[in-house]
Amino acid sequence: MSEVDLPSLAESGRNASEKNKSAAQEVDLALKECGFGLFHLRLILAAFFGLVSGIVLGNSTPYVLSEAECDLNMNLLQKGILNAMPFTGMLTSCVVAGFLTDNLGRKIFLIIGYGGTFIFTIVSGLSQTYNILIVAKLLEGAFFATAYSPVLALTSEFCHDGVRDRLMMVANSFFPIGQILVGLQSWGILMQNWNVSLFNGFIVLHTWNYYFLILSLWSCMACISYALLPESPMYYITQHQYDKAREVLIKVYKENTRKPADTFKYKDLWKDKNKHAFNEKSEEHTSIKSQLTTGLHNIKPMFQRPLLWFLILFCILNFISMKLYSVLRMWFPQLSAIFEHYSSQTSDMCVMLDTYTEDVKLRSYNVSSEHVCVPARSGTETYINNVILGTICFVPYVISGILVNKLGKRNLYLICGTIAIALTMALRWTNSKTAMVSLFSTDVAVSQVMASLTQTMVLEYFPTNIRSLAMSIVMTIGRTGIVVGNVVFPILLDMGCAVPFFALAAIVAVTTAMAMMIPAKKK
Repeated sequence: MSEVDLPSLAESGRNASEKNKSAAQEVDLALKECGFGLFHLRLILAAFFGLVSGIVLGNSTPYVLSEAECDLNMNLLQKGILNAMPFTGMLTSCVVAGFLTDNLGRKIFLIIGYGGTFIFTIVSGLSQTYNILIVAKLLEGAFFATAYSPVLALTSEFCHDGVRDRLMMVANSFFPIGQILVGLQSWGILMQNWNVSLFNGFIVLHTWNYYFLILSLWSCMACISYALLPESPMYYITQHQYDKAREVLIKVYKENTRKPADTFKYKDLWKDKNKHAFNEKSEEHTSIKSQLTTGLHNIKPMFQRPLLWFLILFCILNFISMKLYSVLRMWFPQLSAIFEHYSSQTSDMCVMLDTYTEDVKLRSYNVSSEHVCVPARSGTETYINNVILGTICFVPYVISGILVNKLGKRNLYLICGTIAIALTMALRWTNSKTAMVSLFSTDVAVSQVMASLTQTMVLEYFPTNIRSLAMSIVMTIGRTGIVVGNVVFPILLDMGCAVPFFALAAIVAVTTAMAMMIPAKKK
């Protein structure tokens, strides 16, 4: 779930009024006058906490699959369901939150989203049964989804067009950084042997419980950071609350330049316009009901040509690319642990996986006997492999940042899709640890770029007043792909090692062919 080279979220939409277009341009000029300073550093820090907390949410669960498999008595399918739970939760709230964000503001959903994520990550850390854990993970995902789109919108809308792309590139880099940090934290925590019994054994905290409790600090810091930031001036403009937008711009100017408000070139912005008309519009838009009514009217073009076609196409592309990315990324810690434990018996990865699935079946049959469950705990090698994977994911951001303007997003997507097909098929014949790490890392990195390019094109093709909603719909379909992938992968793996890899390669081939229908340039 990552974005690369995100275009302007603050530029004027094609369906916006001329007055809003003018106001958006004035906001951009005012932001240029504000410069780049302490406020933007706080904005970047908040985005760092927020986006990394999303990586933590999606990537931390795979690390505990082998650690907690005996404590929670999980089979392969249950592991897949647990992996999918955060993304299932995202499906329940993503679209509604995207619509409300466009009409009720960014900040409120950032605070509620990250605050709720923090609370239910704590619940995950205290959970004692499999059922409690999957419910907590479901609710974590539901709350995080309400904050994801506002992070992108708020970050972009506080930047003028001269620094916006570069700042969004910095924000994009937080995704691979988050993967590395999760790997390092997992390595540092899950290698410990912490077991504490409380209330006469009513609550038993294992190492993986402490792991979730510690990781909850990311969403806590994100909630606090966004509570200290103001609302987006572009949102105020769309609601015709010009006085509030001006106050925010003055605040940014003072914090960045350390100069008094009187020196701000745009301190009287919009004051000389028709105050009476502004007041009427302000009163008209203060009602939540009227805001929602206006929002429903604004989304009509999304379900008409050509936007409806773009929406369908991008949903399919994001479904496949995020499915491929999530399956490879989220099952890599488990597969790496299996490779680490079974590599002494054979060098063929498929033989290892088939042996492991047979062992899991035997353990489930012997659950009531004297058979003692011994988890295949990840060793140092597994965590090093995951840190390597996260580090390699940096490379596509550098390459795509250089090539995207020269080749175009569609052509770059086609190239990445072709590479992903070859890499996914090659996974079947992995016969060494080095080959496994190299193939998985490169495939994850390429599929991550495919997802990023898709989401970037969504922001390019949809106007401002429905952009968050369009992104939410596309991300909802993409997260559906994550859920389907994580549930279906263990089922296919149970049929035979080669089945899931060939199946993934086939669907990537389909989506790569579909990408040829994307217009080369925005019309």
